[in-house]
Amino acid sequence: MRGSWLLAMGLVLTGTAPCLAQNEAQLVSPTSFRVCADPSDLPFSNDKGEGFENKIAELIASDMHVPVKYTYFPDSQGFVRATLGKGLCDVVMGTAVGNSDVTTTEPYYFTGYVIVTRDADHITTTRLNDPALAAKKFGLIDETPPTDLLVKYDLMDQTKVYPLIVDTRVTKPSRDMLEDLVNHRIDVALVWGPFAGYYITHDHLPLHMAFVDGTGSPVRLDYHIAMGVRDEAVNFRRALNAEITKRKKDITAILMQYAVPLLDEQGKPMTLAPPGK
Repeated sequence: MRGSWLLAMGLVLTGTAPCLAQNEAQLVSPTSFRVCADPSDLPFSNDKGEGFENKIAELIASDMHVPVKYTYFPDSQGFVRATLGKGLCDVVMGTAVGNSDVTTTEPYYFTGYVIVTRDADHITTTRLNDPALAAKKFGLIDETPPTDLLVKYDLMDQTKVYPLIVDTRVTKPSRDMLEDLVNHRIDVALVWGPFAGYYITHDHLPLHMAFVDGTGSPVRLDYHIAMGVRDEAVNFRRALNAEITKRKKDITAILMQYAVPLLDEQGKPMTLAPPGK
């Protein structure tokens, strides 16, 4: 029976009375896996179902024997308030653990910011204060964590800043930054790992990436990524945790298909070769 997983998880995992699980069923749809998503933000999601978050959502929904249904909204300021907050959907597929806007599940991958350079330049350092980078021009998404290191090392004067808050249906700042790197408008790009891995592989860009060495950074540069739900959706969150544990290998395989750079639990890069590289 569709939606029976919600009642079952409420009884088996928590031992609560059936009425509690039934009350939660008023908050979380028992007949579909309702996902809050950006309609144009590859490699994460789009309205054609081509992103890795789309694929992971389909995997989870298939186990729950319900269809995936999307509420699409550009992932910018007000995203959670306009989607999850209004009860239009029940889960945000990719959010950093500890995000105060939602309650998060167990993480399903661990990644971070990467330093991207041209293959032809043979730059191997990952430390932003390395003398080899002293005269280089950097690219950076505005207000993202690598900003603090660039400020610390007095490199902002030689940094091109790309916008953070955009309508992803119109502009792709991470893709623009990598295009500028290829065309020698900048020399070093500091990018969120999933963007870099996807575009380098998908667009066959002659670029190399490695995790930024965050030694001395006042903020962290790597993050555990989970799913976000409403605070009240206790049983739903536990059901998702069970799915994340059960499907860990399958989820990792999907991430590898999209060339997402991954860290192990010790914060060390996993030896996963992106497809086509």
